[in-house]
Amino acid sequence: MRNSILTSSALFFLLHLSAQRLEPVEINNTWLASIEKLASSETRIPTENKRKILVFSKATGFDHWTIPHNNEMLKILAKKTDAFEIHIGYDVTNFSASYLDGFDAVVLNNSNPKGPKRDLFYDLLKANSSMSEEAITEAAAGYEDNLMEYVKNGGGLMLLHGAITVQNNSEKFSEMTGGSFDYHPKQQKMHVKEVDPEHPLVEAFKGDGFEHVDEPYLFKNAYFDYNFRPLLYVDTTKLEGLKKEVKNTTNYVSWIKKYGEGRVFYTSASHNAQSLENSEFLQYLLDGMQYVVGDLECDDSPIDQP
Repeated sequence: MRNSILTSSALFFLLHLSAQRLEPVEINNTWLASIEKLASSETRIPTENKRKILVFSKATGFDHWTIPHNNEMLKILAKKTDAFEIHIGYDVTNFSASYLDGFDAVVLNNSNPKGPKRDLFYDLLKANSSMSEEAITEAAAGYEDNLMEYVKNGGGLMLLHGAITVQNNSEKFSEMTGGSFDYHPKQQKMHVKEVDPEHPLVEAFKGDGFEHVDEPYLFKNAYFDYNFRPLLYVDTTKLEGLKKEVKNTTNYVSWIKKYGEGRVFYTSASHNAQSLENSEFLQYLLDGMQYVVGDLECDDSPIDQP
């Protein structure tokens, strides 16, 4: 009898799941403890050197409510494994070349810029300086170049969910990250599947993928060059609310790629903090961090175009 009765929190979750939309959850001791319990205490690849990670968490456009949750989750992964040193950043000067050089990788945490310009560096300068329009445009381009040179020269870059929009109208930035954001239908329950279940970076899912409620992102620009190694996908025939005809029914939602000497990892999954309440997904993010810092070596060669 006891097992047949749902707790109030479980009932709350199921009601929102059926509505295909999840409400924000409070960051409290209970939530933090749940993430800490689910997080692995070991990295997949043992390492003696603690890696220094900049997690940039300032949005100027759509402000995802999961930004602080991701910050806490990454700090928990770092603390439990003792493999990373997390530094949370909010200021555009974090993208100066000298500052970036002090880190092994950068995580862009849902740092969405405003539309239609879609230029995070421009937005940050516009909001926090008295510079002329010309000077802001020039400085913003400089910060973009700094980040690209940092990755090209061997730095790691992880982009979480909305961070794919950081320089959404920049073709060269899109080439580095593997694509740009186009649009997303409504939030809905999706079965995210592995492209290659044998790939080391998706081992956490054990060949079953995972289900969650999220925004199904669709992409444009460099995405269609398929100049990346896809890791996870959703079947677009299972999605509701597509605005355009889709030629390839396999929509990649997470991938890795080389850029110069550096490494890029992108996952669109994580619009809702409830997605973090999954030990396999936490392991996936941990493995992704090890990939971008260069500790976890795997096949990141581009796929053939479909």
